[in-house]
Amino acid sequence: MSGGNLVALIVLVLAVVFVVRALKVVPQQHAWIVERLGKYDRTLTPGLNFLIPFVDRVAYKHSLKEIPMDVPSQVCITKDNTQLTVDGVLYFQVTDPMRASYGSSNYVVAITQLAQTTLRSVIGKLELDRTFEERDIINSNVVQALDEAALNWGVKVLRYEIKDLTPPQEILRSMQAQITAEREKRALIAASEGRKQEQINIATGEREAKIQRSEGERQAEVNRALGEAAAISAVADATAKAIERVAASIRLPGGADAVNLRVAEQYVEAIGNMAKTNNTMIVPANLADLSTLVASALTVVRSQAPGSGAPRPIAGA
Repeated sequence: MSGGNLVALIVLVLAVVFVVRALKVVPQQHAWIVERLGKYDRTLTPGLNFLIPFVDRVAYKHSLKEIPMDVPSQVCITKDNTQLTVDGVLYFQVTDPMRASYGSSNYVVAITQLAQTTLRSVIGKLELDRTFEERDIINSNVVQALDEAALNWGVKVLRYEIKDLTPPQEILRSMQAQITAEREKRALIAASEGRKQEQINIATGEREAKIQRSEGERQAEVNRALGEAAAISAVADATAKAIERVAASIRLPGGADAVNLRVAEQYVEAIGNMAKTNNTMIVPANLADLSTLVASALTVVRSQAPGSGAPRPIAGA
């Protein structure tokens, strides 16, 4: 190879190296930190960027996407001295690439350690039962504590989620027994409430039935009373009309005699009936009244004989 070709080859290699080191293409949602002579110079944004070869260099590369990270499980002590094995997932995002590069030697390890210590502190303030009931409060407290500290690291903690809370087996058995007892108690309460409601429904039904029966009986009494009143009124009207007819008949010629004759007949008939129904002979106390009444009746009969010219009274008047 001649000297001219060797020089051309060296120039070509240097040109390729120069281009490779000078031109940098940053992917989307990434940020690269450039140092110039060992000092922070600028942050490269997505796209084509130009560097001065051998003077500038890419010191750090950061992804700006949301990053999920498992927090190793650990044993925490609750307020009532119960051990819990807790593990979770932490979601964070790099918001300031420069601080993420120079704020901490390893922000991932820093966030992980801080998440574990904060979780132990939060759970230590709660009793065992509340740790299962207030997971959202635990998560929010951990996120708040981490977010305040992570600002200096250029990192935004988005959320923390507890994956599992595992108490010791003895606690699990006692909790299961407690849950079973609570369910049995609720079942007994529900059954008693059902019986109570049944008795209430029966009593209400009986009361309604009695009310309906009493209403029916009252209406029947009202109807009977109205019927009896109507009957009494009808009888009274009929009696009044009969009395009016009798009075009108009495005012006619021979009416008074007909009344006397009718009274005498009924009087004699009543005396005869009393003699038939009793073993003892009943005799009126004043026989003169009887004889006078009979004499009056005979006089009326004679006066009503054919040819006397007087009108005959209507029988039964």
